[in-house]
Amino acid sequence: MKFRCERDVLVEALATASRAVSGRGGALPVLSGLRCELKGDQLCVTGSDLDLTITVDLTVSGSGDGEIVIPSKLAVDIVKSLEPGAVSIETEESEAKISCGRSQFSVHLIPAEEYPQIAMAESEPLTLVASEFTDALRQVVPAASTDDSRPILTGVLLAAEGTGLRLVSTDSYRLAVRDLPGTAVLADGQNVLVPGRALNELNRVISAAETLTLILGERDATFIVGSTRLTTRLIDGDFPNYRGLIPQNQPNRLTIGRSQLIEAVRRVKLMAREATPVRITMREGGVDLVAITQDVGQAHEELDGSYQGEELTVAFNPDYLLAGLEVTPGDEVSLETVDALKPALLRSLDTVDFLYLLMPVRVS
Repeated sequence: MKFRCERDVLVEALATASRAVSGRGGALPVLSGLRCELKGDQLCVTGSDLDLTITVDLTVSGSGDGEIVIPSKLAVDIVKSLEPGAVSIETEESEAKISCGRSQFSVHLIPAEEYPQIAMAESEPLTLVASEFTDALRQVVPAASTDDSRPILTGVLLAAEGTGLRLVSTDSYRLAVRDLPGTAVLADGQNVLVPGRALNELNRVISAAETLTLILGERDATFIVGSTRLTTRLIDGDFPNYRGLIPQNQPNRLTIGRSQLIEAVRRVKLMAREATPVRITMREGGVDLVAITQDVGQAHEELDGSYQGEELTVAFNPDYLLAGLEVTPGDEVSLETVDALKPALLRSLDTVDFLYLLMPVRVS
């Protein structure tokens, strides 16, 4: 097996596939490698930890079909370090010889026969507008939990909603909901729970693609973008009843410029050490932001805004508040509250397709 490929093209393929490779090792050491399968001039590079699989197809100058498994990190580091130009990879027994210009490397391979067969989802392909789906992922995925002890919350719910698609995530401290009207890729009443990690990686490979293909299986979902395929196991279980978490009536409503609130929270947050919340006092004509950390100091800032309701002070985790503000579209946002302890709703004045629910922090 032997092939040649431009360094930059090969680096991108190896690096993309390696994102699915687990750094934790585990029961299958072979999964620390990348499977490279050559058929004619087509090279298929696969990385997997069995839960997530990323495959990249690329055209090379090949001779001698074959299959190898090469250590993932070492392969990426070596090819990335080479000078620009054509890179040659040739296998001899249990070694791969990598050369470019005057640089030569010899890498011990992992037995290819030990690499597991990766199942691919099989069903009717569904087409999505890549830019819209990317925007939805950017808004929703960060609110999914990263705590593996609660696997249900590490997923993003994809559910049929009216004639469109709804994406929902929560880590129990915040909730993000994004609707894609007209994107009818699921049957009425159908929903699936996709790992947030997989959607994070998908967002990195969508890039400037115009369309995205989704293939849903019973236990797996495959996303195809150009020459890259990402397959992930779906999470088995029932997503929380998020509709019951969204207050239907908020008597207090602050309307304020989004960018000015973002900048103010960032400044005040400098004094919010050791999980100190930012306190927001909403009153007629504006809002006061305060952060106090004992033995460090305090920050206070006033902003103009429009407020309807009783004067109220609510405290939030500043990182969660910023995360919601940064992905809420439009120049102005509304912050709707019931009281200091019930969930607050952050919405855009420009669209009803996205909402962000945030739990307040109890303070004395």
